[in-house]
Amino acid sequence: MPGGVVITGTADTSRIEAPVTVKAYLLCAFAAFGGIFFGYDTGWMGGVLGMPYFIRQYTGLQYPAAGDAVAKTAFHLTAQDQSLTTSILSAGTFFGAIIAGDVADFIGRRLTIITGCFVFSVGCILETASTGLAVMVVGRLIAGAGVGFISAIIILYMSEIAPKKVRGALVAGYQFCITIGILLANCVVYATQNRDDTGSYRIPIAVQFLWAIILSTGLFFLPESPRYFVKKGKLEKAAKALCSVRGQPIESEYIQDELAEIMANHEYEMQVIPQTSYIGGWTNCFKGNITKGSSNSRRTTVGILMQMMQQLTGINFIFYFGTVFFQSLGTISNPFLISLITSLVNTCSTPLSFWMIERFGRRTILIYGAMGMIVAQFIVGIIGVTAGAPQNNNSSAVSAMIAFICINIFFFAVTWGPSAWVVVGEIFPIPIRSRGVGLSTASNWFWNCIIGVITPYLVGTAPGDANLGAKVFFLWGSLCCISLTFAYFLVPEMKGLSLEQVDRMLEETNPRSSAKWVPHSTFADEMGLTHKGVAMTDDGDIEHTIVAEKSAV
Repeated sequence: MPGGVVITGTADTSRIEAPVTVKAYLLCAFAAFGGIFFGYDTGWMGGVLGMPYFIRQYTGLQYPAAGDAVAKTAFHLTAQDQSLTTSILSAGTFFGAIIAGDVADFIGRRLTIITGCFVFSVGCILETASTGLAVMVVGRLIAGAGVGFISAIIILYMSEIAPKKVRGALVAGYQFCITIGILLANCVVYATQNRDDTGSYRIPIAVQFLWAIILSTGLFFLPESPRYFVKKGKLEKAAKALCSVRGQPIESEYIQDELAEIMANHEYEMQVIPQTSYIGGWTNCFKGNITKGSSNSRRTTVGILMQMMQQLTGINFIFYFGTVFFQSLGTISNPFLISLITSLVNTCSTPLSFWMIERFGRRTILIYGAMGMIVAQFIVGIIGVTAGAPQNNNSSAVSAMIAFICINIFFFAVTWGPSAWVVVGEIFPIPIRSRGVGLSTASNWFWNCIIGVITPYLVGTAPGDANLGAKVFFLWGSLCCISLTFAYFLVPEMKGLSLEQVDRMLEETNPRSSAKWVPHSTFADEMGLTHKGVAMTDDGDIEHTIVAEKSAV
């Protein structure tokens, strides 16, 4: 860096970040594209499981004759096969997300996502080539590992480069891309459902290659996270990366102030969380008193439970098994179309969260979103066991059930869908951030896997299955009551704070009063970087030097 620029901090809490630029929006918008992987895979599997050719290919059953009600009822994959093909991807993503945290700290956030795209493509090849259960399962397991890499580190990367004023909205863009992925998958499945050849399921699967190519190619041109470089001690590269994501020259006081704050926070956290061995790095995630809001154990618990609660809202029951469930209601002539409609509701509702998450905050919309889902799900369950029961053949009642399922999707799409990812990306300090986000994302996929395993048995009609039907919505509604309690007592408000200010807020307040907390100091000031700067020489080495304190502007 020519001239050995000296980085000094500020005591002014309003000057620790540059103004938001169009470039920042574009960078995060492209990174959010990774959500399409998650969403598309969720969408195509639910539809493919109901395709006549796929069922014949994987079970050996012949197409039922017209008017043969018994044969039509028996013409489906067994609950065991549905469970395995759906859940095995989540098993792969669970381990992929955990491994990704370490990989991201070793080679960087950007290269980890690119690696995930490659692993995903290998699995996708096997899925596309499969004509039986064995190859499909192996392919989904490998593809899952790639999705685990991508889903965990995309959130980490976006949270670290997004401006604090719009970080929630930009990270919510990831959830929006998930919904777009689900919608695109349903569109492709709807178009190929009646093909009487392997193209019926191979085309929806093979389309996924396009997402891997776009994301991996684009990431070669995006900057690395400046916080990653600070963690690695590469301050010159951190400064250049920060200039790129903020659209400011390296001499800008905004760049100096923000970089100094990141450095000071990292230095402070390293004093609190010393890095020892590899195992010690993992155990750091669980250190401290869990009753203390700023402890690592509390943050990790909140992150893991946040993703668990998001899955236990039951939303993926609709997107994984919606087609099969709608078929079981008895009065729906085209369940594929209904699945497409639910996906459209999900996609069109999510953009509203971009405004809501910054206007009302993460905590508030989680609480009210859970309330809305509880009401909608219990109504679906009540109608389903009364007027909408299959034996009543009441199309009006079934239509009402579908309407409230869509209302439930709306509440999820504008609240728990995006907010869960935003909270996970914001709550961890630098020393454990990559592993904390990895563990939280792994929790999402673990419970996604559990839902994929048990749901076919919960709603299945074979001997030994629970055959809950619409009663399953009583289960999801009850679990949403737990989600509501969790959000009220454990989730803090982090709207409008830098990632460094989040650390201070967690030390000084509790979740129920966190929305009132206002930044009053900077880490740069407390660690002496307003008086003692950091000089970076041409070779990237650093040295401490005394400089005059800057006045706030």
